[in-house]
Amino acid sequence: MSEVPPAVQVEGLCFSYPDGHLALDGVDLTVRRGERVALLGPNGAGKTTLALHLNGIHSSSTGSVRISGTPVTRATLPEIRRRVGIVFQDPDDQLFMPTVRDDVAFGPRNLGLSKQEVAERVDTALERVRLADLADRPPHHLSFGQRRRAAVATVLAMDPDILVLDEPSSNLDPASRRELAEVLLSLDVTVLMITHDLPYALQLCPRSVVLADHRIQADAPTAELLADEALLAKYRLELPFGFAVPR
Repeated sequence: MSEVPPAVQVEGLCFSYPDGHLALDGVDLTVRRGERVALLGPNGAGKTTLALHLNGIHSSSTGSVRISGTPVTRATLPEIRRRVGIVFQDPDDQLFMPTVRDDVAFGPRNLGLSKQEVAERVDTALERVRLADLADRPPHHLSFGQRRRAAVATVLAMDPDILVLDEPSSNLDPASRRELAEVLLSLDVTVLMITHDLPYALQLCPRSVVLADHRIQADAPTAELLADEALLAKYRLELPFGFAVPR
């Protein structure tokens, strides 16, 4: 029996922006199916740039990206973008329809699914993020935390294999932060979470990777990595004052 390929396999990935700014220089990263991995690093390290390669928003002629064994190429983009869902930092980037239900239905409708299939996907996605009772509200009437969960629902409705989250806990109050964490922990998908929130990484992701100076600098169990004070200081990663990493 052939071995199941990793959910994400990045090898030797290099990328520079048109102005010549080097963002990634030989990045290697493997994420197994079902893993939850935090991608840590200082501002400008290239974390979001790396994530945008996973569904072909960015592309590079140097190195390779494979999703469940399928190379990310122009020809495979429709399938890759169904498999890899990205939840952006600002939920308003993903919510633009008159109601939450319409926003969550937007992607499935564009897949050409039947009305019944679209409705089933919408209902399931909203149940998963605990927003079923707010389906007919305008998105701008929701709290910020609810809008972030609605943005997650728009991605879940596409039935992705991999969920990429860009700073999911930013600007959330403690209750909204907890509610989102409960939702994310309940999902049966592979998760790559970009975050500066080290306690959130510890709560949600058993494994963490540090991207800095254009390359992966560390890859370890999250608790082990966060206990390495020298590593955190070197790459400008800081735990909240008084926060103790469980030993």
